[in-house]
Amino acid sequence: MAVVTGGSRGIGRAVVTALARDGHDVAFCYESDDESAGRAVAEAEPSGASVLGARCDVTDTASVRRFVERVRDTLGPVSVLVNNAGVMRDGWLARMGDEAWHRVLDVNLTGTFRVTREVVPDLMGRRGGAVVTLSSVVGLDGNAGQVNYASSKAALTGFTLSLAKELRRFGVRVNAVAPGFIGTSTALPYEDRWKPLIPMGRFGTPEEVAAVVGFLVSDRAAGITGQVLRVDGGLRF
Repeated sequence: MAVVTGGSRGIGRAVVTALARDGHDVAFCYESDDESAGRAVAEAEPSGASVLGARCDVTDTASVRRFVERVRDTLGPVSVLVNNAGVMRDGWLARMGDEAWHRVLDVNLTGTFRVTREVVPDLMGRRGGAVVTLSSVVGLDGNAGQVNYASSKAALTGFTLSLAKELRRFGVRVNAVAPGFIGTSTALPYEDRWKPLIPMGRFGTPEEVAAVVGFLVSDRAAGITGQVLRVDGGLRF
C-alpha cells in the first residue's frame, strides 16, 4: 500500500494515478481542496485499486498521526511513501518576511520529516519498501527569488541520502526525484520565460515525473537507493 502526500493536484495526483495503475492501493493526503481530491480518487479508482483521500496538515504532528492511523486501519501497513506535499512563497531575500521563510520550510522539509517518521516503522517492520521524496532542480542549482524554496529542497537531498543509509540494513530504498519545470498550474505562467533554457524545448508533464516515481518504488529499481534523479529536460540555470 502506498501513501502520497499532496496527492490531489499536479504531480501528486499523477503519482496517485500511476501507482494505482501499477497495482498499489493508494492513500493520499491533501490540505483543503475537497473537489480536486474527489477528482483524484475518481481518476485512480478505475484501475481497480482501493484509493483513499483524506485531509491532513503536514505542519501539524497530531494531524499527520491521525492520517497515518486512518490509512493503516483502512488499507493496512504502508510499503511505499511518496513525499510530494510542498508550497512556494517566492520573493527576494531582502524583502522576505519570516512567515514566508518558515511556511516553506515547515511544509516542504519538516512536513516530510513528520510523515516519514510516522511511516518508517511499517517499512522497517516489513524489511522492505521504498521512500521517494519530490525535491527540485532549484534545490540543486539554486534560483534567484527562491531562497526559501531552494533551501527546503536542498535540505531534502541531505534528508534522502542520510535516510537511505539509516534504512539500507532493513532493505528499504530511499531516493529523491528532482523535477525541473513541469506543466502544472503553478509553473505554466512562467513558460515563456523558462522554456528557452530547456534543451528539450518544452516543460515536462506530471505524468513523466510520476513514471519515474513508479519505477523507483518498483522491483525494477531494486538496486537503486540514495540517489537524486533529475527530470528536467536538460535544464541548467
